[in-house]
Amino acid sequence: MLLLPLLALSQNSTEYGVFENALLTPNPTQINQFEKGITAHNKKYHGDGPHGVRVYWIANGPNTGSYVWVMGPFPWSSLDNGPAQKDGHDTDWNTNIAPYMMPGSGEQSYWRGQTELSRFPKDFTIKKMAVDTWDIKRGKYEDAMKLVKKVHDVYTEKSPNETFGIYTNEFGSTKEGKDLSVISFFEKSAWLGEDHSIAKKYDEMYGSGSWGQFLEDWMEITNGGGTEIWIYREDLSGISGDVKVSERQ
Repeated sequence: MLLLPLLALSQNSTEYGVFENALLTPNPTQINQFEKGITAHNKKYHGDGPHGVRVYWIANGPNTGSYVWVMGPFPWSSLDNGPAQKDGHDTDWNTNIAPYMMPGSGEQSYWRGQTELSRFPKDFTIKKMAVDTWDIKRGKYEDAMKLVKKVHDVYTEKSPNETFGIYTNEFGSTKEGKDLSVISFFEKSAWLGEDHSIAKKYDEMYGSGSWGQFLEDWMEITNGGGTEIWIYREDLSGISGDVKVSERQ
């Protein structure tokens, strides 16, 4: 899922940045073998460019202990000449990673970065992320995006240094219920206990009682959601966690 739309994307206005996410659950008795295999694979095949990979460890919820393998952002057209076409890529994965995963592991999803709704005001290095995923009701996508835009505008005016990304599932389904992700980037765990005062700031911008109305509207157009904390594992990744705003723009 996560950042840095590359210059190549901006040169073709018909294309946009996509992230490929794979949820990987290693056999608990073979974590060392799994980590060794995925580290070598990423360094060899996913160490730069649009197919660079970052790996995250999930710290809470039903997926605790699993890893998220995130490639991108890349334009869809790049997959026709991507890492899977390189000599030995698939064989390496099937030989050195897949045998150490639990049966059924490897669920993949593709997420589009919504640049105009995201906030990346300064260079930063990924450390930890709060990943909120929401299930949008059928026919309510446009309404949801309008509400997201209002929150974006509050942060732009009231908390200009806050960093977050908005992503939408390219192949969402009613069964999975994962349509929208809001990713907040933070460095220290103390951030989770801070009062970020969104309700007060929202009311200041849109009028008294506006935040309460926002919550009612949001509950009306969604079926709920969930939050996971992802810890960036630079040691397992092909690229660093550095995000440069100048490159992104």
